[in-house]
Formats: sequence, structure tokens, C-alpha cells
Amino acid sequence: MTTRITTDNITDATIGIADLASSVPLNTQWQAVKTGNFTAVAGEGYFVNTTSTAITVTLPASPSAGDVVVLKDYARTWNTNNVTIASALIDGGTTTTTFSTNGQTVTLVYMDGTRGWSLINEDTTTNLGPSFIAATGGTVTTSGDYKIHTFTGDGCFVVSSLGSNIPCAQASIVDYLVVAGGGASGDFFGAGGGAGGFRESKDSTVNSPHTASPLAATTGITVTTTTYPITVGGGGACVERPGVKIGNPGSNSVFSTITSAGGGGGGGGTVPGTPTPGQPGGSGGGGGGYGGTSGTGNTPPTSPPQGQPGGASPVIYGSGGGGATEAGSPSPPGGGDSKGGDGAGTGINPSPTVGTPGPSPSLRYFAGGGAGSSTATVAVGGGGGGPGSGYNSPLSDGVANTGGGGANESSSGGKGIVILRYKYQ
Repeated sequence: MTTRITTDNITDATIGIADLASSVPLNTQWQAVKTGNFTAVAGEGYFVNTTSTAITVTLPASPSAGDVVVLKDYARTWNTNNVTIASALIDGGTTTTTFSTNGQTVTLVYMDGTRGWSLINEDTTTNLGPSFIAATGGTVTTSGDYKIHTFTGDGCFVVSSLGSNIPCAQASIVDYLVVAGGGASGDFFGAGGGAGGFRESKDSTVNSPHTASPLAATTGITVTTTTYPITVGGGGACVERPGVKIGNPGSNSVFSTITSAGGGGGGGGTVPGTPTPGQPGGSGGGGGGYGGTSGTGNTPPTSPPQGQPGGASPVIYGSGGGGATEAGSPSPPGGGDSKGGDGAGTGINPSPTVGTPGPSPSLRYFAGGGAGSSTATVAVGGGGGGPGSGYNSPLSDGVANTGGGGANESSSGGKGIVILRYKYQ
């Protein structure tokens, strides 16, 4: 028997809730449980079991006005593995629709060739469309129930819809990692460049399982359905100044209201001692050899701080640039370790293709300062580094897309990165 809403089972000219309640549920022919993709037949109801996998349902190809299809979450697992209705004419637009609410019952009725199918029941949803944030832009990956957009260059984060029938925080809040470009190092007993500013959030109202850095803010960004331009700052380069080469700063990275400042350039050395200071920035550049002072970090100031100062150079060797979590090391008398400051580790994107390894194997590290011209340990988080031994030691740029500072002797800073994370199912 085929269930169809017709003038025979409607008592007046209006299709009302009472009409639907009396005609659709009672006359629907329920089928065996479905555990894989299938094509629905008009008048049938389906228990859809997504325990093992997501399922796509194709609606009838040649429906007539009043045809009905009913879907029911068999095991209350649609939030984990969604049910998707393949591209079809729904409420006047051709769309692919996903349902992701546990225990949901979906009743669709075909109206005509102009408007197509429409949702008619009042169960766990009142409208079609995504139940969580839907967006495009960057390189998109998933981690559990969370979607991650990684921008290694400029682009746009385009929010097409917000969530519904879920907690407000999950409906519109995006967590972020915004790292600016690292500063370049100086030349001739030069100092390491400061790391790009490091800013991260892990919103306290969103139940995200990832491990954030100690620098993470507890409030993410509340988005709307609009386009957000993304700026990924480039690393600075060494530049010739009268008598000495000093490091240029990195460029800012931007998402919405979050701006991370480029890392400060490292100072260069001169003979005799006319020291070149490190420059301020997200993290400060180290002071150049022969007495250069350190560049300040967290400039302009943010809370939590986006970076640390560079080291000073009271002696011949250039000092280390500042990192996200640690100041650059000053150059010790007679040579030694003028390491750049360590960066910060985060699990906002667990992919091994971003950031650098560090102390915790489950985290990726960003925004390490560049080493100075003395023998130096490489900072965690992408800063350039040793081993070096003063003038003419090996060049080492900051690692791309970490915001790391360049190491001594004319090295460039590393480009920044922007990563966005939100619940999507």
C-alpha cells in the first residue's frame, strides 16, 4: 500500500497537523533496518542504523504530490554518523541535507515540481539544513566531531550557516590559532629574530577535547554567516642598513578581531661597538653583538601575552630571539648557548604536517625564537638555530608556517599560520 496525502484523507482545504498525524504515521509501511546507502520508496518508513557508518538516502526519482518518506534514527547514533539526503529539490532549492540529531524522526512530503520535498513533522528539528557550523576555506581536515581549517597563506573563511537545536556555544563559536611571521636575524655576529606573535583560544563553553597551550584564551570567536578574510604573515628578511645588516620584522597574521604581531628583527653586530638593538614585536628580536639591547615582546600588548623578549648581548656574540613561552638567551662571555626562546605546543590541529615536533608527541609547536651567533641549541617551535660558532656560522631560516625567528647571519623568519577549529557534528 502506498501512503499519499490526498483529498480523500484530508477533511478540509488545509493540510494541518491533525491531518498529518492521522494519515502519515498510521499508514506508513515500515521496512527492515537499513545499515547502508539506499533509495527510498514513497509511502515507506525506514529505521536507519548508523552505528557503523554514515548513510546516504536517495529520495524517489519520480514522486507525485502527497508522496511521503519517513526516516527514524534506529540506534540514536545520527550525531556520530550522520544521515544525508542526496541532492534533491527541497523547499524550492536543490540541496544536499544532513541530519545529525540523536533519536531524530524525519518525515518528508512531496509537494510539486516547483517546491519539491518538504519537512512536515515537529520532532527534533523544525527546519532542514546543517545542525552545526558549516564553512569553507583553507585546507579542511577533521578530528573526531571537530572540523579544522588550516591556512598556510592568505584566504577566506566563509561561514555559510550556523548551528541549530544545540548549545549556543557550539552553534557559533570558533577556536583559533593565529601565528604571525617570524623576524629575521641580523648579520656579523648577528642576533636571532623574534618569533611571530602566538595567539590561541580554547573556549571554555565548547566541549573540545584538544589540548591547548598555556597561552590560550578561554573565549573563542563568535562567528556569523559571512566571509572572514584571513591574512597569514610572511617572515622578515635581513636588510642592509648603514654599516650593518639587521633583521626585518615579520608581518602580522589576522583572523576576525585577532591580530598577531610579526616577530621583531634581530640586531646586527658592528666593529667597533656601535650595537644594534633587537626590534620589538610579537616576540622581540635579540640584541646584536658588541652590546645590543633586547627587543621587547608582546608588542602591542595582548592578554594572554603573545610572546617574550629577545636576549641582550653584552659581549661580541649576538643573542637569541624571543619565543612564545620563553625569552631569548643572552650571549654569554666567551661564547656559549644563545638559544632562541621556546615556542608553544598545541593540539588544535594534531596533523604532523603542521608545526614542528616537541616535548609532547601529541602536540605541534609554533613560534620559537631564532638562535644567536654563539653556539646554540635550536628552540622548540620552528626557530632557526645552531650549531653555530659566531661569525660565518651556518645560516638557518625559521621553519615555514611556524612563525619561527631566523637564526644568526642573515636568515629569514618563518611564515605564519592560521588554524580554526569548531564542532561540526
